[in-house]
This record gives sequence, C-alpha cells and structure tokens, in this order.
Amino acid sequence: METIKPRTLSGFMELLPAPQQQMERMMQILRQTYALYGFTPLDTPAIEAAEVLLAKGGGETEKQIYRFSKGDADLALRFDLTVPLAKYVALHYGELTFPFRRYQIGKVYRGERAQRGRFREFYQADIDIIGDGQLDILNEAEIPSIIYQTFTRMGLHRFQIRVNNRKILNGFYAMLGLEEQSGEIMRTVDKLDKIGADKVRAILADDAGLTEQQADEVLRFISITGSNSQVLEALAGYAGQNETFDAGVAELRAVADSLAAFGVPESHFRVDLTIARGLDYYTGTVYETVMLDHPEIGSICSGGRYDNLAGYYTDKKLPGVGISIGLTRLFYVLGEQGYLNPALNTAPADVLILPMTESLAPAISLATALRAEGIRTQLYSEKKKFKAKLSYADKLGIPYAVFLGEDEIAAGRVTVKDLRSGEQTTTTPAAAAEIIRVGLNESGSVIVEPQAR
Repeated sequence: METIKPRTLSGFMELLPAPQQQMERMMQILRQTYALYGFTPLDTPAIEAAEVLLAKGGGETEKQIYRFSKGDADLALRFDLTVPLAKYVALHYGELTFPFRRYQIGKVYRGERAQRGRFREFYQADIDIIGDGQLDILNEAEIPSIIYQTFTRMGLHRFQIRVNNRKILNGFYAMLGLEEQSGEIMRTVDKLDKIGADKVRAILADDAGLTEQQADEVLRFISITGSNSQVLEALAGYAGQNETFDAGVAELRAVADSLAAFGVPESHFRVDLTIARGLDYYTGTVYETVMLDHPEIGSICSGGRYDNLAGYYTDKKLPGVGISIGLTRLFYVLGEQGYLNPALNTAPADVLILPMTESLAPAISLATALRAEGIRTQLYSEKKKFKAKLSYADKLGIPYAVFLGEDEIAAGRVTVKDLRSGEQTTTTPAAAAEIIRVGLNESGSVIVEPQAR
C-alpha cells in the first residue's frame, strides 16, 4: 500500500503540545475574565444552512464562505460568530432573559488567500450584550473595562483602546450634505492607517464623488487630536447643527466619563475620530484595540454597537454591543514578536511520580491524593532506566518529580525534586503537595513575557 505523505492544509494552524498549552491558557484567561462580568458561555454549530449564514452576507463574505451540499441540503461553515448569534437569539427569543450576555470562543472559516498571520480556520473570542427593544449606554461604557482586564490578565500592558461613535460621523457627513455617501466614506476613512491621507483623499474624490473641499473637511475633522477631554471639547464646537451628531457626542462623553469607575486608566483609552469600522451594521460606539509597539499589526480586538442584530430573522428589535478578538491571529503575532513567556508552564502535568518498588499501590495512592489537591499528576509506570524516566520529564517540561522507594514508603514520606533548580527534599506527602503548589505559583502564569510588557 502506498504511503500518503501527511500534510496540513495551507491556512490551518496545527500546534505542537507546548504552544497548544499556551493557547489553552489564553482561552482560560478569556473565559475567566468574561465570566467575571456576568457573561454566559455559548456554543453554536460550525455548520449552518447557507441561507441562514448568508442572510447578512453578499460581496466579499459570499466569496470567502466555505459552502457545500450534502444530499439536498445547501450548507456552509460559519465565517464569524456574530451571524450565528443573531440566528440563536431570534430562534430562542422566548427562552432567553434580556439583556442577554454571552461569550463564545470557537473556530470560524474563511476561504481567503492564506498569508502570514492570516488563516482560513481560526479561533474568534466574542462577547455580546443583547437588549430587548433597548440597551442602556452603560453597556457600551463597560466594554473598554472588559478589554482592559482581558489583556492585562494575559500580561499585555502596552496597548490602547481607541473609541469613536458612528453617530458622530454620520451626523458630520450629513452636515456636509453627504448623507448618502456616509457608508462609503466611513469604509474609506477606516483605511487611513493602512493607505495614508493622500490615498484616502483620492478615493473620496474619485469613488465617493466628494469635492476637493468636502474631502479636505472630512480629513480635517478626523484629524482632531489631543487628550480625550480636548477632543470632546472640540466636538462640542459643532453642537446644535445635527441631532444625530449631538446624540453621538453625548454617548461618547458618557463612555469616556465612566472610565475611571470601571478601572480603565486614561493612558489605555483614546477618543479617535478615525475609527469607523468597515461594517455597515455598527450604529453607535465603535472600538479598536492596538498594540502600541506594533501598530502595523492593526486591531487585536474590535467591535461596536448595533441596533438591529437579528433583523434578517425576526421583526423584534434586538440592539446589542459586542467585541471580537481574533485569537489565532493574536497568538501568532505574540509568538512572532517574541512576547510569549518561555517560563510559562506548558507541561501536561505538574509532577511526575516515579515508583521505585515492584508494587505500584503506594504510588497510585499518592497520585490520587495529589490530584485531590488539584495538582496535575502523572504516574510513570514504564519499565525504563532511571535516567530515561528523568529525560521523559525533562522533554515535557514537567517541573517536579516525586520518588517513592522502599525507605520512603516505610517512613511514610516521599522525595520531591524540583527539576528546574535541582533542589530535592524528603518530606511528608502533604508537605510535598504544598512545596509543589507554592513553586508553581511563584513560577508565574502570564502569557506575555514580563520584560516585553
């Protein structure tokens, strides 16, 4: 029989055990942080009816979607977690309690060209708060706090949450008589960091049909900078000319004014009028989060307010606000930039028990006791030489080994060795458990290398 060469498809990430442990740790931090804010976990099918997923699609989305037939069924792989959420809320409306706060970490699929840091299969980590008919602005003000807590718990500190409000942009464009072109203008302005002001001006003139004066006014407006209070003060100078604009400024001010109470330092939050988000369904506050030392990476967490989440599936008004982290891309970027903490324990076990006697019963009892203490424990029973057993632990990065010989069993003690420092001591099983627990806590658990913060 001919042997098939094993391979992984381009654009699909497949990790070795150690980096997989790092990825799992990131997911654990996300779940713990989201749970702190009262979000419930949700899982939706990776495969849906194509007509359900494409209800809000078209254009690039339809080109990138993985679509296939099984019998008479027209099926597709989900390309994000937002559209499945919209379906879920519409389908289970009568069974849910609103505001409905959910988080979801799951794989999505996009058939785009695979390139460095861009994947066809990747994890997204989303949170959304869905209201029934209305949703208070406080929910939008809380989002920066969740972003801040999420990244600081990972060990990241050099990041900034940039916030704007689509009502401000829509209102300003209406003042210029550009209401019909507002969506196209926002999609163009959203590319400012990537293509620069000159190209944005040219696209506004050539594609959106703006006059040279209108294009200059747009660029002048989005170039308003300074501290958050200075930008808000500058916006106040436009007050009274457009109702939508005034509502957007009031909402943006409410978000900014809540920062301190939510525990977000002003150094990590910036009002940025260039932030528009390219998707048309955003209607209010919009967010983008960037790494200050690597702005070329783009946003590592983005989202915003939308007023009609499930409009394609129900006539009920279900406004919401949410953010998404491209988790696979973020993990790739952190590794590429050397941010991942090499001291993070990525071993599958905290301790390896090495029985030194024919009878394994004492070693089995010790393993059971350590696991009851919450210590990840592996019992090594292979008939190998002592050196090979220690080599096994070393290759996996297991930090502790426990030796259990005749002398230890007779004395009711165990010998515990820190395989990182070489320090070894003979003590009671309870004391050994405490030594391991303390040592694990001191080694740290942040994803990001401390000196890279």
